[in-house]
Amino acid sequence: MSEKDAIGEEIKTGPRILCIEDEPGMRDLLRLILESAGYVFLEAQEGSEGLEKMKSEQPDLVLLDLMLPTMDGAEVLLQKGKDPAIRHIPVIAVTALASPFDQLMWKKHTEIKEYVTKPFMRKDLLSTIERVLAETARHSQTGVGQGREETA
Repeated sequence: MSEKDAIGEEIKTGPRILCIEDEPGMRDLLRLILESAGYVFLEAQEGSEGLEKMKSEQPDLVLLDLMLPTMDGAEVLLQKGKDPAIRHIPVIAVTALASPFDQLMWKKHTEIKEYVTKPFMRKDLLSTIERVLAETARHSQTGVGQGREETA
């Protein structure tokens, strides 16, 4: 899953995952888990930075903390949904909002593909990521789920 550049440095080539998380310790943990599993780790500390990185980096997947300080996860999802350049990027919520009601409401009323509650097990996070990436790849091959139709 890696290549070498002109000076022999390893270039990571796995799926690119953007983590939008305000807690440095959680970002470090996610980096460790994802890089050890072969993913390219991208990070943003808050919502507006995350939206900019979605546009500039075009990640394969976003892990989004819903409780961010300046622009919360709901606003990130709203802004992402309005932008045709990034609305196709799948999002997994990684959050401390653990109640079944929270999970149901977020999944029903947003574009969140999956919901992982903190604290989480490494294997559960990775299997969720693999499942969403596989589903996204299937949909892009068949053209199903590309964009969301606007209804009046």
